[in-house]
Amino acid sequence: MEIIIQPDSHEASRLAAKIVAGLVKEKPHAVLGFATGQTPIELYRHLVEMHRKERLDFSEVTAFNLDEYVGLEPGHPASYHSYMNEHLFNLINIRKDRVNIPFGLTDDIPTCCRSYEDRIHAAGGIDIQILGIGTDGHLGFNEPSSSLASRTRIKTLTAQTRKDNAAAFGGMDKVPHHVITMGLGTIMDCRTCLLLAFGPKKTRAVAQAVEGPLTAMVPASILQMHPRAIFLLDEESAAELQRAYYYRWVYDNKPAWQKY
Repeated sequence: MEIIIQPDSHEASRLAAKIVAGLVKEKPHAVLGFATGQTPIELYRHLVEMHRKERLDFSEVTAFNLDEYVGLEPGHPASYHSYMNEHLFNLINIRKDRVNIPFGLTDDIPTCCRSYEDRIHAAGGIDIQILGIGTDGHLGFNEPSSSLASRTRIKTLTAQTRKDNAAAFGGMDKVPHHVITMGLGTIMDCRTCLLLAFGPKKTRAVAQAVEGPLTAMVPASILQMHPRAIFLLDEESAAELQRAYYYRWVYDNKPAWQKY
């Protein structure tokens, strides 16, 4: 794991965008994995700005999203289809036939999930998967106790996760109980995992994921086993890391060829 602590979420988001843009420039047909929620919004804003001002080209990029709510129309304002269109896809030149988001209205969820895995495989695998982390350490919608080898499937949300997402629905009673999500095994297949975490609410989850034991009770801790997992943190989310000084020293003393 590479732990990068930035002064604030703005600097961390800017660096995340630089990493993603660097891959797209180097590999125009890159396969990118996207996440939703509040955390990656500024990252997406930077990518849109790079597209507009620097002509960052997404025309050959293929996109896969982590998850979607079961039972929501793609056009529902709280759906992740709507979120991605609002914050990224409608603002860049990505081709719609290269965008993949789980379909929450499917009549056959198991077949839909297998098809999603097949599409990822057919695309050559995901080059960079953008991730957030839940306050309880969940990754995607892989709640605590999820199998560390799981694949794309239906999951039942915990009360805490539904509470955390209630604002988008106008109340917890309106939040769906089920989602389709990439599994932890699917995420671990990605060549690079880029996890962003900001603010004091994420402090404990970050410390457990980075320095705690590898356990299904903190699903994000599986990234300790990933060959290239990058945690981009602000000072608040990194506040409980026991080796924060070392992580800063490592980042500041990278050889030139390793710098972003």
